[in-house]
Amino acid sequence: MTKLRISIVQYLNTAPLVWGFTNGPLRGKYDLSFTVPSQCAEQLRTGKVDVAIIPAIEYQRIDDLVILPDMAIASKKQVRSLLIIATKPIEQVKTFALDTSSRSTQTLTRILCAERWKIAPEFAEASPDLDAMLQQADAALLIGDPALRIAVGIEKDGWPGSEGQTICQAATLGITGSELLYVYDVVGEWRSLTGLPAVLAVWAARHDVATPEVAADFLASRDFGLSRIAEICFDAARELELPQRTLESYLRSNIDFSLDAENRRGLEFYFAYAANLDLIPPAKPIEWATAKAEAVKL
Repeated sequence: MTKLRISIVQYLNTAPLVWGFTNGPLRGKYDLSFTVPSQCAEQLRTGKVDVAIIPAIEYQRIDDLVILPDMAIASKKQVRSLLIIATKPIEQVKTFALDTSSRSTQTLTRILCAERWKIAPEFAEASPDLDAMLQQADAALLIGDPALRIAVGIEKDGWPGSEGQTICQAATLGITGSELLYVYDVVGEWRSLTGLPAVLAVWAARHDVATPEVAADFLASRDFGLSRIAEICFDAARELELPQRTLESYLRSNIDFSLDAENRRGLEFYFAYAANLDLIPPAKPIEWATAKAEAVKL
């Protein structure tokens, strides 16, 4: 029997979801590939894979998908790995470089500009190189492990500005064209706007492969990973050159791996805002894959 093909984001915050597939009892059961979020969605859209962890917004842009229930990459209040970094206070920003790795966070940024900060900057996509991004734009959106590394740095060397803003010396981040940088946590700003969490990515599958057994495997993999956060962060600390305790704090406190009622409301608000700004077509209802009554324990 042919193995199902799964596309996975190669960021630390995805590791707990897939640890059962990569390092646990489900290892070898599925055909795994790793890439950036935008490419996961593209592989699912084109049929190169059967299941993918996709930017949440892409569910509204790809036909014939269901979302696997009860799991996501979400954040309740502050995420630390989705940052807007600007050379001036955000209300003064006229040009914006958006990390090409992202889709959901690009949309979140556009919503925040329109609804929270009441600005209409010129947007352009750019490779995730902060120095190059800030040479071409007033502000940059950076996501994933590169953003987390910056967040860790400015927690030590930055200071609070106005609400939701952290200020640091540009030289701290190796930026030479400006004296100060103004840093904003995207989820923190979304929470200030809506009072709700942000759902950043979901497991999505084609209808024909999203069986209760498949959903159960994905839930079991997540639960296996959540029970091994210390092990995950021990490995990641060497690769990312960040302290293990810092990474554990990030996965335990900043990332939420559920799709609880509050997260689902946040996701629906997000789709509604995006549709209102014509960033997606009128939002379609969320269709969930059928799950077993009880998840398998690995």
